Amino acid sequence: MSKRQLLRGGSDAADPGVAIAELHRQIGGPDTGFVLFFCSPSYDRDDIAAAIAHYFSGIPVFGCTTAGEITPFGYIRDGLSGIAFPAGEFAVASTLFAPLNQFEIASAREQAHRLLSRQKALETELDGDGPEVGRSFGLLLVDGLSFREEQLVSAIGNTLNGVPIVGGSAGDGFKFRESFIFHDGRFVADAAILLLIQTRRRFSVFKTEHFVPTERKMVVTGADMERRRVFELNGEPAALEYARLVGLEGAPLSPQTFAAHPVVVRVGGEYHVRAIQRVNSDNSLSFFCAIDEGLVLTLARGVDILENLRNLFSRLEQEIGIPEAIIGYDCVLRNIELEQRRLKTAVSELFVAHKVVGFCTYGEQYMSMHVNQTFTGVAIGAP
Repeated sequence: MSKRQLLRGGSDAADPGVAIAELHRQIGGPDTGFVLFFCSPSYDRDDIAAAIAHYFSGIPVFGCTTAGEITPFGYIRDGLSGIAFPAGEFAVASTLFAPLNQFEIASAREQAHRLLSRQKALETELDGDGPEVGRSFGLLLVDGLSFREEQLVSAIGNTLNGVPIVGGSAGDGFKFRESFIFHDGRFVADAAILLLIQTRRRFSVFKTEHFVPTERKMVVTGADMERRRVFELNGEPAALEYARLVGLEGAPLSPQTFAAHPVVVRVGGEYHVRAIQRVNSDNSLSFFCAIDEGLVLTLARGVDILENLRNLFSRLEQEIGIPEAIIGYDCVLRNIELEQRRLKTAVSELFVAHKVVGFCTYGEQYMSMHVNQTFTGVAIGAP
């Protein structure tokens, strides 16, 4: 049986060429089938692309910009992280959705269907012919400022015939100006990539959050669904009513406020966070997720995030054994909360111990849903 490993790496070097060189030293090699990487928007994108072309010549590389990176040595900012998939153990097919401002559901479904039709061909790229047949999972990276995550993941999820999907929305720190996807050797704005990955290894796709609903509710009474902007809650200016309900009347609202006092909606018997991105000058609230008039929002309170993560990692080990790597998409608002509660070092140590690599996102995708303030991803077992 092959013993080729998933290799994880990261760098906080300021120079993009040095950072990619360091990443290549950690994960590059003759057995590399393809690479997934996540980088800070502070890097010059042309320099990153040129360094990737030099160091990873001939190897498919996929990635995106971030709001923070998760490396083998923990959380960092203004750096990069990555993972190399060994050929023979994994096979990949990809499709690019662009531009998203011209998104059409029928076209997205057709692209996903064409990708799915390549599944049988992927299995021929895997080593071995034992009883373990190849199974697939999808990884989605999408421009986090496109406002198209809901439509895209829904169209894909309804087309892939039960293939599990997880993903993350690319970020640009906290500037909210532009975020990028890396595909075919270049960075692309207003785009998304879907990777269909096949392997004979065990894997488990997951989502977790650490919030429970309270009794305090509000109804969206004025909203712009296209721009994910809420003007009124309970018939009052949205920011003022939200501040009143969380007990912060007259106080300025910040990302720290939204991270500590999230709102959730009930879908299919479960609650999901609809994270607030920012407050606007007209007292409207911009959201990271789709929002519409008539929606009932419930304030939520946090539970022990460390215990929540320990339970997740324990469950994953029961399902697939000790993972060789976990690709994780961690909402940037969770990161803010961890800093606020001085828990970032503890969570970082947990991620290191459980071999997590990934990035901080502007939103997460799970199956056919776009969600917020969650930790999603895929845990992959050893050969």
